[in-house]
Amino acid sequence: MKAKLEQLKNTFSGAIFYDDLHRILYATDASVYRKLPLAVAYPKHIADLKLLIDFANTNNTSLIPRTAGTSLAGQCVGEGIVVDVSKYFTEILTIDETAKTVTVQPGVVRDALNNHLKATHLFFGPNTSTSNRCMIGGMVGNNSSGTTSIKYGVTRDKVIEMDVLLSDGSEVTFGEITTEEFHQKRTLNTLEGTIYQKVYDMLSDEANQQEITAQFPKEAIHRRNTGYAIDELLKSKPFSANGETFNMCKLLSGSEGTLAFTTQITLQLDELPPTQSCVVAAHYKSIEDCLQSVSLTMQHNLYTCEMMDKIILDCTKSNLAQAKNRFFVKGDPQAILLLELRSNSEEDLQTQTKALIASLENENKSYHYPVLKGDEISKAMELRKAGLGLLGNIIGDKKAVACIEDTAVALEDLADYIDEFSQLMAKYQQKAVYYAHAGAGELHLRPILNLKKKADVVLFRKITHDVAKLVKKYNGSFSGEHGDGIVRAEFIPIMIGAKNYELLKEVKAVFDPNNIFNPGKIVDAAKMDTSLRYEIDRTEPEIETLYDFSDSEGILRAAEKCNGSGDCRKPASFSGAMCPSYRATTNEKDTTRARANALREFLTVSEKENKFDHKELKEVFDLCLSCKACASECPSNVDVAALKAEFLHQYYKSNKPTFRDKAFAFSTKSNRLASKFPGLSNFAKTNRFTSKMIKNRLGVAQERTLPINSSKTLDKIIQNSLNQLNANILKSKKIYVFSDEFTNYLESDIGQDALIVLSKLGYEIKHVSHEESGRTFISKGFLAEAKKVANKNVNIFKDLINENAVLVGIEPSAILTFRDEYIRLADDKEAAKKIAKHTYLLEEFLAAEIKAGEITSESFTEEAKNIKIHVHCYQKALSNQKCTYDILNLPKNYKPTIIASGCCGMAGSFGYEKEHYEVSMKVGEQSLFPAVRAAEVDTIIAANGTSCRHQIKDGTDKDALHPITVLRRALI
Repeated sequence: MKAKLEQLKNTFSGAIFYDDLHRILYATDASVYRKLPLAVAYPKHIADLKLLIDFANTNNTSLIPRTAGTSLAGQCVGEGIVVDVSKYFTEILTIDETAKTVTVQPGVVRDALNNHLKATHLFFGPNTSTSNRCMIGGMVGNNSSGTTSIKYGVTRDKVIEMDVLLSDGSEVTFGEITTEEFHQKRTLNTLEGTIYQKVYDMLSDEANQQEITAQFPKEAIHRRNTGYAIDELLKSKPFSANGETFNMCKLLSGSEGTLAFTTQITLQLDELPPTQSCVVAAHYKSIEDCLQSVSLTMQHNLYTCEMMDKIILDCTKSNLAQAKNRFFVKGDPQAILLLELRSNSEEDLQTQTKALIASLENENKSYHYPVLKGDEISKAMELRKAGLGLLGNIIGDKKAVACIEDTAVALEDLADYIDEFSQLMAKYQQKAVYYAHAGAGELHLRPILNLKKKADVVLFRKITHDVAKLVKKYNGSFSGEHGDGIVRAEFIPIMIGAKNYELLKEVKAVFDPNNIFNPGKIVDAAKMDTSLRYEIDRTEPEIETLYDFSDSEGILRAAEKCNGSGDCRKPASFSGAMCPSYRATTNEKDTTRARANALREFLTVSEKENKFDHKELKEVFDLCLSCKACASECPSNVDVAALKAEFLHQYYKSNKPTFRDKAFAFSTKSNRLASKFPGLSNFAKTNRFTSKMIKNRLGVAQERTLPINSSKTLDKIIQNSLNQLNANILKSKKIYVFSDEFTNYLESDIGQDALIVLSKLGYEIKHVSHEESGRTFISKGFLAEAKKVANKNVNIFKDLINENAVLVGIEPSAILTFRDEYIRLADDKEAAKKIAKHTYLLEEFLAAEIKAGEITSESFTEEAKNIKIHVHCYQKALSNQKCTYDILNLPKNYKPTIIASGCCGMAGSFGYEKEHYEVSMKVGEQSLFPAVRAAEVDTIIAANGTSCRHQIKDGTDKDALHPITVLRRALI
């Protein structure tokens, strides 16, 4: 087969991979399943798709279509060729403002589409929790709905027309057709004609009509995605005299790529919702009270009615990015309903809000009703959206498993259904997770199971089977929006009856006689407890690491925390920094998810003595910038920077590090030597001839400028001026200034600025001889050396640092090592944690003192300045950006703004390395460089990372200042 794939590759415009790495990366999705595909294809054009269809028909294989952000049920795993259209089929083709329609390719991201549509005052309504990376093709395949469905319906309601390739490779457009056109279609001597004829024969049969009407979910349930939507076709002409116009798109929506391959989609748009909005966050002391309250709340004109339970809320406490979004939570609620109201009139909105709260108070089932507005709403909704991924934070092998998480019942049945469901869970000693779309009668209910163990796999089946029967009792839908995939397809006969299931098989057979499109989904599915991600009752691999991964119960479980939710595939146009390499390449291989999945796979199945010794792992980690964004932005807190550092450390045991690796890792040693002869060193680095030689020897991109040494080290400056600096102590707090290796040798002028500011403000400056931070060792995987440094520094500072004598640092990547990596490296964990508790980035310390009233604007100029701020990735991940804003906002007439930028792209040595230079620049060009270039000439660019400042200089030819330099210049 490899020879045939190679032949196909030679005629293919896009890319085809059948190496182990790509097959591993596409063997899983956001479900519990794993199937190694034959190959992975990235088609560029429709001609490529036709080649794939012909190949599948000729070689008895299959095509599994894939975009991103919509597969929880195993829809996107299979043993054929995974066809990923997320890279090239990404165009917004046409917009018709009059008709309120848009035509897109399937790889367009939902939120990106709506951003593009803003100027038209139109938007696409269905809104999944993954909307910043999920794609329209997947939304159609799943018939997605999301938070807005109670107002704007589901995806099926919005699909007007679809251009598809049928299983014989023919191009067909499905859309609304009259009854006369329908009958004309039946006469076509083509596969399209055969399909229309089969649909007519099937749905005009009276017995079939009665069976469909009797067995399919209640019509009141608008989130209904069980099987193929033949019940929807039955409502249309010619099968219903007063029905809607026939549109085959109703059937294709929710068909999970099993009937045809979609190439473009025309969608009906809605006008943007009313401009004024608020959310009432009703708190409940029990799940029962919350669910019984839903019917009452839905009597109001709600735009969303979303639920979070205590388990979800508790998960958010330990997530760095989400903890700040808990501001509205009072006490310890068992559940919260987020109830959104909208109006074009503030007065009317207030009236609606008062009426809703009055209803809730009169009902007496809830206890707290904060009213959220503006950014508060997006923060609360982000908290709810993060629910799915946050469940991956459960430490250990037990996880909240997607199997019964997509049930939908009629609203009047919701409370009774959940009551019976809870009894069922109690029978299995389960405390389920309740969250999601209460107003639509759908809750994402998840049992907590360990699918590595046979006993829980048995429970997995029993619970799913019993819940399927319970849903059927209420004539509900077993899949509201997540699809059948593998996990639910087996139970479709229970849900719609055996006769209707046979009709679905006939639908599949007529569309896809050779079974090439995503086989085993919806019909003829495998058993739901086969092809699981983990081998059942396996002997758990024991992986020894230098880093302490006990917070995740080992490095393997740290990698297994990734549940595939795909937050790392957010385009660069959205907030956050994760994942800069994916944003630059748009390759799945360069995501956080890919790195975690690859590491999990090799640590699990490798038969090598050194399980880290695989070139595939080296490849997948290669473009990781170690920016730490995933440590905070990934809902499961998958810290790939830590995984990469450990991987490199272990990999070097079997593969010697390169000269360049060593040079960068031990750069502090060379800078220390160069600081003795700074003039000579700087000449060599700046002279055209010698700098070229240095770059060639180190494998550094010739386009880069090399950092030069300071004429005097920060250590010497402190030693020579400490008495003078402490001549006017006014504050009780003592500050130990950490002289990091970058500031000390390369930018001691910034360190001097920090000393001057602290001295002028009356703080006592302390200094003790200490080691470098170890950052260069960590970033290059020299963890044994980093551990020695960490232990020495912990020993030096453990008896010095406390709440009145704090450790303060200037370079984020260096000082924040005390709060992050030292906890994994140090032998004396308690001492390391104690130091971490009182360790601050300089801006953090100053901002806290400003808040406490210890520092006022009286010490600074009243001159007006505009400042644009770019903050280091480590600060974004381990601290916050606001502290930098706060200190630069202190001078009365300074007007700082934070650039909405992700990673700058330099990331220490990464951007210097010649093979990474292009990616580094692409990352910078995503948002940072354009913002810097757009700044007025007299606007100050502030950046607190040494790498960031160098990247800004190399990428824009503009000088950026450290925030403390800006503040020092503002002193009076």
